[in-house]
Amino acid sequence: MGEGRPNVLLVVTDQQRGDALGLDGHAVLETPAMDWIGASGTHFRRGYTECPSCVPARRVLMSGQAPSANGMVGMTGHPEWDPPATLAGELRDTGYETHLCGKLHLQPTRRRFGFEAMDLAESSRGRDNDYLTWLRGEAPPHRWAMANGAPSNGWIGRPTHLPEEKTLAFWTVSRAIDFLETRDPTAPFFLNVSFMDPHPPFTPPAFFFDRYERMDLPEPVIGDWVPEFPGPRRGMDPELSEDMERWSRRLHLDPAPMHHCRAGYYGLVNHVDMQLNRLFQYMRDKGLLYDTFIMFVSDHGEMLGDHHLFAKTWPYEASIRVPFLARAPRSMGFPSQVEVAAPVGLQDVMPTLLDAAGCEIPESVTGRSLLPWMRGESPAWRDVLHGEHAGQYREADGNHWIVNERHKYIWFSQTGEEHLFDVVEDPNEERDLASEAALGPWRERLAQELAERPEGFSRDGGLVVGQPHRMFVPGKGRG
Repeated sequence: MGEGRPNVLLVVTDQQRGDALGLDGHAVLETPAMDWIGASGTHFRRGYTECPSCVPARRVLMSGQAPSANGMVGMTGHPEWDPPATLAGELRDTGYETHLCGKLHLQPTRRRFGFEAMDLAESSRGRDNDYLTWLRGEAPPHRWAMANGAPSNGWIGRPTHLPEEKTLAFWTVSRAIDFLETRDPTAPFFLNVSFMDPHPPFTPPAFFFDRYERMDLPEPVIGDWVPEFPGPRRGMDPELSEDMERWSRRLHLDPAPMHHCRAGYYGLVNHVDMQLNRLFQYMRDKGLLYDTFIMFVSDHGEMLGDHHLFAKTWPYEASIRVPFLARAPRSMGFPSQVEVAAPVGLQDVMPTLLDAAGCEIPESVTGRSLLPWMRGESPAWRDVLHGEHAGQYREADGNHWIVNERHKYIWFSQTGEEHLFDVVEDPNEERDLASEAALGPWRERLAQELAERPEGFSRDGGLVVGQPHRMFVPGKGRG
């Protein structure tokens, strides 16, 4: 491997939409630190999470395997996992000092998955939480007390009751700086800074909530294909968990609570960005910033009321497209301001970082290195990226999708419902083209993608509706 190997910094946010980024052209959101990564490096404009919920997405991220390869294609509980190779483990085995600050969300809890040490806080509540230990009782661990009434998976937006310097995001960066202060200076480092935000509760510090609460914010987008949903409705469950089989986390709020929900969400993104800037300021002062390969992604997005939907697991852009930014050290000589329209996924993160570090990529990895794109090349690439999610809120919502540089085809595995969107001309998916386009080639391409799946989604080159679409591929993913 030799000397001169780059340090590696992987930043992961939780539930950040791909358009929740100044560099993506957001109307109001300020993200200068995140924008700098992409503007001084590469902005992958079609970055996706292949399974848009927390645990399955993080399995993809840490193993470099597509959901069907690692076996988990939906969100359920906390199953134990023993992958053949992990990003942190491969870097550790080739001489990197590996450290995690924040959220890992893999089981069993405290298993290191290749990290030599961890400052672990899966959320701002719960047991076995280094952040809550540090707070020493200032924030109760119980979900009903953690945010003074704002639910941990709901739509209520309000300022946090904690001062900014005691938030989980602030603590996460402080622990990262502590690691960099005390690391082994003779070894390159791999540091994974993993924020819980902007996952609910939507409770940023008051400064950030007030900043966006005073603005005219973008309204939720409702496509012409969306079935009628009654509202605005008062009396909705703040966590949208009641009557799940009927409503499936759909919502239609009055303008004021919807505005507060969005203000809280944008405030969390902005707050994370400022904490990230703290880290970059430290690294710049210590001479580390320009010798470090930086990658920034999120595990999945957030519907945030678009199409009357909330949370994740949906096959729509707000749920599956994520910020995807990378910046190489100056010594690598890569160009800046590179934009890539090809579809890339979280499975590509591990092989990219291993490639940058000069490590071999394990045979178990299904993703591909993105370094050729970052060098300004146009490599042969996948014609489509496939993603899926088993029905989370109700069985009928199980879905598969494929996306290329321009179009996305969606197929709901239990009902046969289909969508086709031009995600370039219509990035908010307001117009469904399925009724006017020839869908045969799209069905054939998805059937080809699913041909070897044991569930039987594909038969004789066609799609089969109603086959079991469970949280795990049969025979895979458990343990």
